[in-house]
Amino acid sequence: MMNTFLQLNTIFISILIESLPFVVLGVFVSGVIQMFVSEETVQRWIPKNRLLAIVYATLLGVFFPSCECSIVPITRRLVAKGVPLYAAVPFMLTAPVINPVVLFSTYIAFGSSWTMVLCRALFACAVAVAVGAVMAIRHEGSELRHERREMPMMPRTWKEKIVGTLRHTIDEFFATGKYLIIGAFIASAMQTYVKTSALVAIGNGKVAASLVMMALAFVLSLCSEADAFIASSFQSTFPFHALAAFLVYGPMLDVKNTLMLFQSFRARFVWKLISYITLFVFAGSLLI
Repeated sequence: MMNTFLQLNTIFISILIESLPFVVLGVFVSGVIQMFVSEETVQRWIPKNRLLAIVYATLLGVFFPSCECSIVPITRRLVAKGVPLYAAVPFMLTAPVINPVVLFSTYIAFGSSWTMVLCRALFACAVAVAVGAVMAIRHEGSELRHERREMPMMPRTWKEKIVGTLRHTIDEFFATGKYLIIGAFIASAMQTYVKTSALVAIGNGKVAASLVMMALAFVLSLCSEADAFIASSFQSTFPFHALAAFLVYGPMLDVKNTLMLFQSFRARFVWKLISYITLFVFAGSLLI
């Protein structure tokens, strides 16, 4: 019993240590967006054509070296600033997958091979575009959980902007941090009591292999900068398509960022988003 508790405690602390720096980065960027970026500027960034906006936002993730935890507060702030869901959601989905740090770690983890790197990047972009298209058709509003009016006037001096950024960062961190802690505890408990060997045992067949690896990605709640090394350890157990599903689904949905999504967006929308991502990743993995 004591050994189990110690294992749970170790995993819980390691998840927090791994995630907190990226959450701090995310809420800081959110604060910068709040204080330094006006609604008019955001509107100029987004193409008027919906398809172009989806593709643009999907590829924008290349320039954001963030994990799935830090991207949620950034996305929430962009939506509050007026970025439509059909652009914000694809950005949120690809940023933790196609940024250079993650792709380089994937390259190293899979023996300096470009095959998985290209598959992971293209697969993630395809899923993001598909989800963005659904957003463009079915979701017009912001779907934010707490609709908050933005400041009517931007701070004018650099001092006001810097102070406002720090205040916003602190407020956002405490609003988001509690969900990270809850999510980290749930993830550590699932890793402790749900044995990986049990999941591997039922992962026979193409369909089952994809589902098991997607479930494993959700349960493990790994940081996207490190998940490729875990995926590579399953190369002798699971086929290529299941590993690709693991590497795409985990950064898009895991225990931690799911709770953060529920804190940021309306529950009904989050459930729909979860179903869209799960369906497209699963279907895409079967086509690989």
